[in-house]
This record gives sequence, structure tokens and C-alpha cells, in this order.
Amino acid sequence: MADQTTPLRLGVIGGSGLYKIEGLSEVERIDVRSPFGTPSDSLLLGRLADTEMVFLPRHGRGHPLPPSAVDYRANIDALKRAGVTDIVSLSAVGSLREDIAPGDFVLVDQFIDRTFAREKSFFGAGLAAHVSMAEPVCARLGDHLQAAGESLGLRIVQGGTYLAMEGPQFSTIAESELYRQWGCAVIGMTNMPEAKLAREAEICYATVAMVTDYDCWHPDHAAVTVEAIVRTLQENAAAARHLVAALGEALAARREPCTAGCDRALENAVITAPEARDPALVKRLDAVAGRVLG
Repeated sequence: MADQTTPLRLGVIGGSGLYKIEGLSEVERIDVRSPFGTPSDSLLLGRLADTEMVFLPRHGRGHPLPPSAVDYRANIDALKRAGVTDIVSLSAVGSLREDIAPGDFVLVDQFIDRTFAREKSFFGAGLAAHVSMAEPVCARLGDHLQAAGESLGLRIVQGGTYLAMEGPQFSTIAESELYRQWGCAVIGMTNMPEAKLAREAEICYATVAMVTDYDCWHPDHAAVTVEAIVRTLQENAAAARHLVAALGEALAARREPCTAGCDRALENAVITAPEARDPALVKRLDAVAGRVLG
């Protein structure tokens, strides 16, 4: 659990087009072994201003991993083992709303999880736990991101629902229209189960959804070229690097406790009685849940 005396260590998960962060000092690259699998890449440790930072490219350097092949459990476990207290997840998305345009950044506050081929929990048979996902992102971290984005003049949309689809194919028009009827703001393939696992690991988590295009529902969708999407992706990545740098400077001043309780999510969440717990699973959970498992 993080409090006023806990050193802040910011984890940044880079999405499509964002495989490195410039401006880091005291840079070190480390490989972290996880009992849950293989992380997407080695971790890049460094400093931005006075903030310690750990960067992980979600798809690996060069983007060898499609969304369904990312080992989300290994990634979050590795970041926890590296001492990360807060995660900013950067993700390329399509827009499901006319008023959210390519180039906009959306600070997501809700998710609908439509993925089906991924491990979604660190817990399981032999050790059951249930964390709340009613408020899936950290409002404290989101407020810092909004302030940092506004200071840079970025187009920031505060709030919106992220529809997480399995992929790797994009939506049909019928699916896209359905998600619009559900009130979703953006659609992507990567932030679930990432957000759920961060909550189980008691790490504050926030998503910056970087809009590259309108999804296929839009009447002008057919006119959008791959070149235009790639250009927007690259522009978003450059802006995201500036956003992370500004956030690092803002967070350096203090590390306040999480008012939403993200860093205490496992309190009263573990259901299995101590004598009935699987020792092997308890051992695997030493980083994620060691605070409450003792």
C-alpha cells in the first residue's frame, strides 16, 4: 500500500507507436522474471525530473505481439516487482463519437470488457479473491493527467467509456453501431484485462486513449487512408511523450495516498480461508498480494 512515505514510481505502458520515452536520465534496462509468464519486453528504468519511472512497451519493441498475445499478468506482475505505485496506460483507439476526433486524447473513466481469450485474474482455484471494479481508474492520477495535458495545450476529453474488444480484426459496422448505442466513447484492444490486473495488484491506474481515427461507423471512414492513420499515430506518440514528461514533473512534488483506495483494493477481497489456500498460488502472488497474504 502506498502512503505519504512510499516513494512514487511511475509505470508507463506504451501502446502502438510508443516504444520508448525520451528525456530519461539514469537509464537502466532490466529483465524481470514473473511466475505468471513472460513480460512483453525488458523494463526501462530512469528518471523524469524528480520522478522515478519504469517504461514497458506493451507490444514489445518493434511491435511483435498482437493484443491477444500480450501476457497482461506478467506485465503487471513485473511492474509491481519493480516497485511501480502508479501506472499510466497509453493506448491507440478508434473514436465512437463525432465530437471525439483523431488526435484527441481521452482520459477514460469506464470500461466494457468484450475480450474472451485472456487470463483476467491473478487469483483462481485455491485462492479466490474479488476486487471492486466499479470505478476502474484512479481519479487522483486522472486529475494529474488532465492538468498536465492542459498545460501542454493538448485536446483532452475528460471521461468516456472504453470498449475493449478481442481483435485482432477490427469491428463490423453492426458491432460499431452497437457499441455507440451502448454509449461507448472509444474502442481498443488492450486495456482489458490490464486495468483489472492493476487493481488486483493494488496499483493506481489511468488510461490515456489516443484517438487515431473514427471507427467504421463513420460515413467518412472509407476515405481514411492507412497513411493518415499512421501519421496521426506518430503525432499522438510524440504528444504522449510530452504528456508523460509533464506528468513526471507534476508528480515529483508529492506522493499523496490514493483517496479512491486503489492501493488498498485487496483489503477484505480474499475469500479463501488461510488453511484452504493453495501454497503454490500464494507463493506466485508474493509481489501482487504479499501485503495481505503475509
